[in-house]
Amino acid sequence: MTPSPANMYADVLRHDLCAFIHRSFLELNAQTPFLSNWHIEVLAATLEEVRRGSCKRLIVNVPPRHLKSHAISIAFPAWVLGHDPAKQILSVTYAQDLSDNLARKSRSLMTSAFYEALFDTRLSKGREAVSDYETTDGGYRLSTSVGGVLTGRGADIIIIDDPLKADDALSEPRRRSVNEWFDNTLRSRLNSQDKGAIIIVMQRLHADDLVAHVQQHESWN
Repeated sequence: MTPSPANMYADVLRHDLCAFIHRSFLELNAQTPFLSNWHIEVLAATLEEVRRGSCKRLIVNVPPRHLKSHAISIAFPAWVLGHDPAKQILSVTYAQDLSDNLARKSRSLMTSAFYEALFDTRLSKGREAVSDYETTDGGYRLSTSVGGVLTGRGADIIIIDDPLKADDALSEPRRRSVNEWFDNTLRSRLNSQDKGAIIIVMQRLHADDLVAHVQQHESWN
């Protein structure tokens, strides 16, 4: 029997991250047109490599208003947990309110009718807080800010989305604080240093920012 167009489209959304990013944007921004571009296709392909484990250290440097946060901090965690609801994801930004805003949008995506029709993943009742929600399979998306307490929590994937405010980029003490927190606290939160993945997404505003710092110590894509 030939599958229906609806079933064919659902199959595309389950297996094509770029299509899922597009559909997720429409779900959360119904009044805003989605402007497709080649960089989103490249980003989606690389993020899928992260999910599959072939890319473990990824740097994404793009200017503001290029859908970087939607793709990486909103759609991608939902996509990962859709395929593997036991995954543990840690999302970090420079401020807790920004982290919560991104988490809220990703949670809204995961509880939408379109998402629940694609994946069997469901959020656990009683563990649906914006900053820390868990799936019924034990996976979760934990959100915090740079400098936040992470005692006892680990992650298979760490997403760092704008670790510095633009105004702080020229502050040597702030840059050093971010770099030291990454070295001494955040990096150790990976469940496996060999298999775990870290994504850094930010615009470059200084030659001695976190991107420059991490590249001094290991190879990044």
